[in-house]
Amino acid sequence: MKKRTSLFLCLIMLTLTLAACSSGDKKTGGDSKELTVYSPHPLEFTEPLVKDFENETGIKVELISAGSGELLKRVESESKNPLSDVLWGGSISTLSSKKDLFEKYESSNEEDVIDSYKNTDGYITRFSVVPSVIMVNTNLIGDVKVEGYEDLLNKELKGTIANADPSKSSSSFEHLINQLYAMGEGVPDDGWDYVSDFVKNLDGKLLSGSSAVYKGVADGEYTVGLTFEEAALNYVKNGAPVEVVYPEEGTIAKADGMAIIKDANNLENAKKFVDYVTGKEVQQKITSELNRRSVLKGIEIDPKSGMKDLNDVKVIKDDEEWSNDNKEELLGKYKDIFTSN
Repeated sequence: MKKRTSLFLCLIMLTLTLAACSSGDKKTGGDSKELTVYSPHPLEFTEPLVKDFENETGIKVELISAGSGELLKRVESESKNPLSDVLWGGSISTLSSKKDLFEKYESSNEEDVIDSYKNTDGYITRFSVVPSVIMVNTNLIGDVKVEGYEDLLNKELKGTIANADPSKSSSSFEHLINQLYAMGEGVPDDGWDYVSDFVKNLDGKLLSGSSAVYKGVADGEYTVGLTFEEAALNYVKNGAPVEVVYPEEGTIAKADGMAIIKDANNLENAKKFVDYVTGKEVQQKITSELNRRSVLKGIEIDPKSGMKDLNDVKVIKDDEEWSNDNKEELLGKYKDIFTSN
């Protein structure tokens, strides 16, 4: 009887130990060689970096691409059973409002990050610097001058402007913030009259995501579009009939971010990925080859890339805390303006 009892107790202890180990592996990644990444970045940007990461680490990455708004909603809906480990991309204002969905983590490269782009909140790692720009199709623009936001009110452009829904596109939301500060001369509440006039010139057209903007302009569906620098420079580099305009009223050059999803199944692999893409080698590559500005100090810009030195661009700043705290109100006001036109 004692032997049976001892054997029974041993089996119970073994079962509990295995369960604990299994649970620990799931939380920390254990010996897992898998990683799932959600990203709104263009596939032509993410795929080369993911491939390099896989080759270097042996970790297999499942990359799922969609708009930042859609992906963030997916992370939120999956919060009790995360299906992804990393959200790679999205504006800081978009991600900051959902910090409860992320793990606290500081990358191993944080000390090399430019001071204004450091991870001050502890959750969101800054990945790259993304100025807002206007993309122009040179085959369609004709004699119409486009040097800034004011020029987009030209009636000749009505219905030919590509702009995404700011509730679904981080880059579009950043343009809304940029318009409010630039056209309000630093006072965002004073910029709404411009936004109202701009929305009228959209003629009821609001696109579903960031990629629809730059693809639409490059393919000749739209004459101009509000997008982000890297997307536009890619088309310039590949010989498309487009040019990049930095709004003369001022450009906001914010960092975009990335975060590890709370209770990620492959937590240790997620940390490795964040450290990898914020490392100096990758950061130089994204600048030299993929037309994206680095957040690290000492990364060189190739003058032949078409990327302007920010010293040659009128750069303005917003109050990020105000933008983050008022995001839902701003989106609601934009929606009201759009639906009333």
